[in-house]
Amino acid sequence: MFLSRPFATAAMLAALAIPLHHAAAAETQWQTSWYSAAHPAWNADFILPTNMPAKLQQQTVREVLRLSSGGAQLRVTFSNRYGSTPLVIGAAQVARTAGSDSDAQAATSAIDAASSRALRFGGQPGVTVAPGAVATSDPLPYPVQALQRLSVSAWLPQAAPLSTFHWGAQQTGFIAAGNLVAAAALPGSLPLQGRAFLNSVQVDGPAHAAFTIVTLGDSITDGNGSTPDRNRRWPDYLAARLAQQGIPAGVANAGISGARLLSDGMGVKAADRLQHDVLDQPHAGALVLMLGTNDIGWPGSALAPKEAPMTAERLIAGYRALIERARQRQLRVIGATLPPFAGALSGTPITDYDSPAKDALRRQVNGWIRNSGAFDAVADFDAVLRDPAHPERLLPAYDSGDHLHPNDAGFQAMANAIDLPALFKNAALAR
Repeated sequence: MFLSRPFATAAMLAALAIPLHHAAAAETQWQTSWYSAAHPAWNADFILPTNMPAKLQQQTVREVLRLSSGGAQLRVTFSNRYGSTPLVIGAAQVARTAGSDSDAQAATSAIDAASSRALRFGGQPGVTVAPGAVATSDPLPYPVQALQRLSVSAWLPQAAPLSTFHWGAQQTGFIAAGNLVAAAALPGSLPLQGRAFLNSVQVDGPAHAAFTIVTLGDSITDGNGSTPDRNRRWPDYLAARLAQQGIPAGVANAGISGARLLSDGMGVKAADRLQHDVLDQPHAGALVLMLGTNDIGWPGSALAPKEAPMTAERLIAGYRALIERARQRQLRVIGATLPPFAGALSGTPITDYDSPAKDALRRQVNGWIRNSGAFDAVADFDAVLRDPAHPERLLPAYDSGDHLHPNDAGFQAMANAIDLPALFKNAALAR
C-alpha cells in the first residue's frame, strides 16, 4: 500500500505545472475545487428508486458543498447533460454556508447572508441550458479557502425535469417554493437527498501551477457508507491531506453509485463519461481510477440477473483503454485495487452480489493492477481495507455495516494510502 510521507511543499509546487494540453489556456488558471458527476435518471422498473422529485418548478433548490482548494475567484457550472428539454435557471447565488462539518446540525439551509453574491451568465442573471449542454457562470471575485463550505442556490421558474441528477449525494439539499436564492434560510423546505443540476465549482488556481485531481469511481468513491453531511468520503479526506500540507490542488469527485467500467447502469459506462468527468476538468493532471467492483458484482445479482459473468480479460482491456486515453492528455493514472465485498448487501433486495467465484475474479484483477506496470502508480485499497484473517471481507473496523462500503474510518484509511508525490511526479512543463 502507499504510505503517507512528508515532503517539501516548495518542491511539490515546483512540480505542479500546466499540462501541455492546457498551454494555450487563458490567464486565469482554473481548477476544479468541487465536482458532482451528473448521470441520467433510470427507468421506473429499476430495483432502486431515485428518491428524487420528478421535476422542480417555481422552486429554489439550495445545495451545500465543501471546496477542496481555495482561490480569489470562482465560477459555477450547471449541467443539463441528459435532459431532453431546456433547463431555465432564472437566478443563482453563492454564499458561505452557516456552521461547519462538526456542528450537531451540519445539514442546514442557513447561509451567511452577508456573503451571498449573485452569479451571472454572459452578464445576465439567468441562463437557459440546452439539452445535452452545461452552463458555466461568469468569473466571480469571491475569495474562498480550502475546505470551505458553500451553498449554491438556483431559482427554477419553469418545469425542470430531473433527468440529469446525482443520486445519493451524502449531503442534504433543500427545496423551497418561490425565488429564495438570497434568503438567509429556507424554513419549511423539503430535503433533497441527491444533486439537481449543480455540477462543479471551479476556483482560480496558482499561476502556472493549477492542477485538478479526478477520482473516477463508483459508490465507494461517492462516499456511500460515510456519515451524511460531514464530508467524510475518501476524496474529502484526500483534499484535507493536501490542504494540511499546503498543496493547492483541487480534487474532483467523479464517483457515481452503481457506476461500472464496461456497462451502463446507474450511470453511463466509464468510456462514455471519461471526457466530461475527467478530461474536460480544467487543468486535469492526475486520475485515481477505482472501477470494476460493480462489473464483477452486478452480473447474476438482482441488479443484472441475466448478465453473463465478468472476466478478467474484459476488465483489463477496459482499464488499458482508459489509461491510453488519459495518457494522451498527459494525466498521471493511479490504479486502485478493488476492496473485498464478501457478504455484500446481505439482507437487502439486492441478492447474489457476492460469491466465491466473484472474489476470485476480484483477486485476479487486483493482481494485474498491482503487478502489470500499466499504471503510473497503485493505491492498494484492498490491502488497506481487508480483514487479514478473512481477506475476502472488509475489516470490521472499516465496515459501514453492509459489507460493501467502508465507514468513515475506512475512507480515511483509503485517503491516507494515497502517495501524494505519485499524483504529481513528472507533471508536464509548459509556458
